[in-house]
Amino acid sequence: MTDFTIHTKDSAPEASKELLGAAQAKYGFVPNLMGEMAEAPSMLEAYLSVGKALEASSLTPQEQQVVVLTVSYLNECAYCMTAHSAVAKMVGLPDGEISALREGQPLSDAKLEALRTFAGILVEKRGRPSEEEVAAFLSAGYTRAQILEVIVGIAFKTLSNYTNHLADTPIDKQFAPFAWEPATEAQGAA
Repeated sequence: MTDFTIHTKDSAPEASKELLGAAQAKYGFVPNLMGEMAEAPSMLEAYLSVGKALEASSLTPQEQQVVVLTVSYLNECAYCMTAHSAVAKMVGLPDGEISALREGQPLSDAKLEALRTFAGILVEKRGRPSEEEVAAFLSAGYTRAQILEVIVGIAFKTLSNYTNHLADTPIDKQFAPFAWEPATEAQGAA
């Protein structure tokens, strides 16, 4: 794909240096994705800002990972599936649910499955769910505000999934135990 530099604080454009420093402080390393995004400071800032907004949402950390893994699966993003499988484990999502998300399969937890299904519907239908699909999401115990928060998660992963596709981002060694590759064709989450 396109040859992107994986920037460090030393090589990054001036406007990205502080953002990479914050990533280093938060994660203990600068993920390759963020190093690549640093080429365009506005991209790195947007990605980090949308990520903070998702973290501040009413979705639990486990629910956030269901959304981002669903989106990344549908977008066939090996980097994000790998990285967020590690994050999902860190936030306590059960191994069986992580495995199901990595395979595009239904979740055993009914509420999380409603979230996975709805996130998939929003991606596949480009934000145009039917009234029945919205009602099913709400009847699972979610709110109208959480409909919009799912969109925040989709936006967050769209930024990174597309960047990773363009840059063919190498997997960080910290995430290597969770390596994932798409099947020949991703199966729909819905």
